[in-house]
Amino acid sequence: MNDEKSHEARGAKGGKARAKNLSSEQKSEIAKRGAAARWNPIGQTFNNNKVMVRAPGAVPITPGQGNFDLHIEKQIEIDGVGMGVLSDGTPFLTGRGLARLCGISNPRIVEMGQDWSKSPAPPLVSGIKKILSERGLSFDIPYIEVRQRTGLFYAYPDVVCLAVLEYYAFEAPNRSEQAQKNYRLLAGKALHDFIYTQVGYDPNNFVPLPWQQFHDRVSLTYNSVPKGYFSVFKEIADMIVTLGQAGLYIDSTFVPDGSVGSIWSKHWKNNNLEDKFGGRQEWGHNYPDYFPQAKSNPQPAWCYPEAALPEFRRWMRESYIGGGKFTSYINTKIKQKELPASFAQLVITAYNLDEIET
Repeated sequence: MNDEKSHEARGAKGGKARAKNLSSEQKSEIAKRGAAARWNPIGQTFNNNKVMVRAPGAVPITPGQGNFDLHIEKQIEIDGVGMGVLSDGTPFLTGRGLARLCGISNPRIVEMGQDWSKSPAPPLVSGIKKILSERGLSFDIPYIEVRQRTGLFYAYPDVVCLAVLEYYAFEAPNRSEQAQKNYRLLAGKALHDFIYTQVGYDPNNFVPLPWQQFHDRVSLTYNSVPKGYFSVFKEIADMIVTLGQAGLYIDSTFVPDGSVGSIWSKHWKNNNLEDKFGGRQEWGHNYPDYFPQAKSNPQPAWCYPEAALPEFRRWMRESYIGGGKFTSYINTKIKQKELPASFAQLVITAYNLDEIET
């Protein structure tokens, strides 16, 4: 054994021996100091987690009421820990996920939110507020309210989660070994990065949600159409972009290529265009996995010979949009309450159409 290996071995053995002689309080204090160092690494003048990471150009959001313009960008549950990223880039845990991470019951997290503004604050709240204050942070409430169709959703941002985790690891009367273990793993920016990684969120390649669904559909059709043919969806992309710029974005309830494809198919057959341009082919069209339509992926769709492109574009301009078929499609969607009536004016303005019934 060389001297270097012998030195390393002696160091490792000595460290284990010293650890055996430490009390549980001393071990806890050492772990806390080590974790605190990860909050504020040497060479940095501020804590990376003091400012919530957000998408480029987004307005910074902090916990509090009234943040109803936010939505959940991505969400997942791993081993009972619900986590996700909000539309401004804030990583979060659900209340139940945070409780599970700390090794406590969910009512304790609910109780924390209910007692947050009480004076004097209960030990749980005062302890967590103290930890946040040491990081230069102060919140009116510990969660972010997100309005959804099913009601309010409470997202606990990563900085709050770390403070709660630290409290149960080192400050609570009954310290949680699970909280200590998870805090050592997730202190500093580790929880933030862990959530981003688990949900597959990359802030450097951020696509705003209103465009994300269109973006994802385009990605799935790229190079999937047989060579020498065109698909209706890709050909009407300019129409979708025009509507998006006016504020009407594609989603699982607004799939105009279905309407265009159906009516174009009738035009194709009624005018015997196969005799002129050649036969069309079926191909497997896929929707993003979060679309309801994805349950029946791949879906058969027609693609048409590229020689027919001029005819399709003329038909699209003069018959589908100019001939009132697009107006009829929007009317149907509004009547079915799949599009709000206010979108009618956006369509009218974007395409200089006649009035749409509302």
